[in-house]
Amino acid sequence: MKKLIDEDNTKSITRKKNKVYDQIERCRLDLQKDPTNPALHVRLGDLYMKWHLDIFNAGQYIDEAITEYQLALESLIDSYEIYYKIGVAFYHKGDLDKAINYLTMALEKKNDYYDAYYMLAETFVKKAHFTDAIDAATAAIQCSRLGSSSAHYLLYKLYDASSFKNTKTKLKALLERIASFILIPFDKQAIKNILKSVSYLRFLPLFIKGFYIIQIKDYAKAIELYKKATDKAPGFAPLYCVLGDIYLSTGYFEDAITEYKMAIWLDSFNIAAYRHLCRAYEEQGDYNQAIEIYNKLISMAPNIPDLYSNLANIYYIKGEFDLAISNYQTAITLNPNRTWTSVIAQTMGFVYQENKADPDAAISAYQTAYVLTPEDIDIYVNLGSAFYDKEDYNNALAVYRQALELQPHNPKIHCNLGFLYWGKNDTEEAMKSYELAIKYNANYDIAYNNLGVIYLDDLGRVNKAIELFRKAVESNPSYALAYFNLARATSIVGDKVEAAKLYQTAQDINKVTQEIDPRDIADKISELFES
Repeated sequence: MKKLIDEDNTKSITRKKNKVYDQIERCRLDLQKDPTNPALHVRLGDLYMKWHLDIFNAGQYIDEAITEYQLALESLIDSYEIYYKIGVAFYHKGDLDKAINYLTMALEKKNDYYDAYYMLAETFVKKAHFTDAIDAATAAIQCSRLGSSSAHYLLYKLYDASSFKNTKTKLKALLERIASFILIPFDKQAIKNILKSVSYLRFLPLFIKGFYIIQIKDYAKAIELYKKATDKAPGFAPLYCVLGDIYLSTGYFEDAITEYKMAIWLDSFNIAAYRHLCRAYEEQGDYNQAIEIYNKLISMAPNIPDLYSNLANIYYIKGEFDLAISNYQTAITLNPNRTWTSVIAQTMGFVYQENKADPDAAISAYQTAYVLTPEDIDIYVNLGSAFYDKEDYNNALAVYRQALELQPHNPKIHCNLGFLYWGKNDTEEAMKSYELAIKYNANYDIAYNNLGVIYLDDLGRVNKAIELFRKAVESNPSYALAYFNLARATSIVGDKVEAAKLYQTAQDINKVTQEIDPRDIADKISELFES
C-alpha cells in the first residue's frame, strides 16, 4: 500500500528529529552546570525554534523558545539579536503586537538591522497593514542591498496583489520580482525558502489522489487523507485550503473557517483562501465577520472590483443600503468589463428604487447600464419601472416602446405596458397589453391577475374575472394576491364558504410571501359573515 511519504523520507525525517532532540538534551545538561550562561539559553531557544518550525513536526515549542530567549535577555539587556529572536518567536506564536514591539526594540538597538525590518514587514502583512509592510520591506532593502532577495520578493507579492488593472503597480511588481531572483545567491533566507518550497513537491501524489477521491465524492476519505497530511506537514498551506474547500462543500462551515484561517496564517497572500473564508462566513450567516475579511482583502488588493460588489451584497442583506451603494459605486468605477459593470449598475439602481425610494438615482444607474449594454432587455424593464415610480409616464412609455422594437414578443414588456396604461386610466390599452403578455406566455400569472382585476373592478364582469384569477393561481399556486382577488370575486357571486377558504389560502401563503397587508385579508374574512 502506498504511503503518504515514502519510507526513506520517513527514516530521514525521524533521524533529523532525533538529532535535534539530542542537541536540546545536551544543551539542557550544559545549563544545569551553568544556568546563567546567556549563550546557552540563546542556543536552547534556537533549537526549540528550529524544532517548532520544522514543517514535518507537529510539536509546539514556541513558548519554550521565548522563555529561553527572555532568560538570556536578563544578562544581555542591550542585545539587538535577542530582541529580534523574541520578536520572531512571538510572530510565529501569533502574538503580532508583541512581535512588533520586540522587533522595534531590536531596531532601536541597531537601526540598520535588515532581518528585523524584514520580519517587521512580514508581521505587518499578517496584521493586514500593507502600507506599513511596504515601508518596512523598503527599509530592509536599504540596509542590505545584496542580501535582500526575500524583501524584494515580499514587495513583489504586495505590489502584485494590488496591481489589478494598474500598469504602474504591475511594473513595480515585475521589477521587484526580477530583483528577488537576481539576489537569491546572496540571501540565506531566500535559499531556505526555495528549498522549503521544493520539499513540498513530495505532496504532489497526495494531491492527485485526493483530487480523485473528491471527484468520486468520498469526502470522508478525502478529509482523512488530508488531515493525516497536515499532521505530517503542519506548515504546508495548500493542504489547509483543500480541507477547507471540502468542509465548505459539505456544509461544515466552522471546520472550513478554521482551515482557511490556518492557510491564511501560513500564506498571507492567499487571496483564494480569503475569498473562500468570506464565503464560509456568508454561508454561516456571520455577515459581520465576512465584512471584516472582505475589508482586509480589499486593503491588500484594492483594485479588484468584484470584492466591492460582494461586500456591497452583504451590506444589502444586512439592510445597510448606503454602504451597499457606496461599494457598488466603487465596483463600477473600477469597471473591469462592460457586461459585468452593467449588471452592477442595475443592481445599484434596484437598491435606489426599492430600498431608498429614490427614482432619480435609480434612473441614473439604469441609464449607466444602458450605455454599457443597450441590448440587455432587463434594463428597459427596470428603467421604465423607475420612470413609472417617478410618475413620468411619457418617458416610461417611450422606454417600453423602444424595448418592444428589440423584442416585440417579450411578455414582460407587454405586462409592464399594461400596468403603465392602467396607471394612466387607459383601460382599453391596458387590456390589450395584458392580453398580448398572456398570448406570448400562457402561464403569466401577473398578467392574468391584473387583467382579472380590471374585469372585476373596472368592468364589473365577475365571471370573466374569476376565470382569469383561476388561471393565475393555476400558473402560480403560491400567488397570495391572486387567491385574495379570486376570493373577492367569489364572494360577489354569493359563495361565501368558498370565498372564506380562498381567503384562508391567501392568508397562509401570505405569511411567507408577504404580498398583502394581513389586515386586509382579516377584514375581508370578517366582512363575509357580517349580517
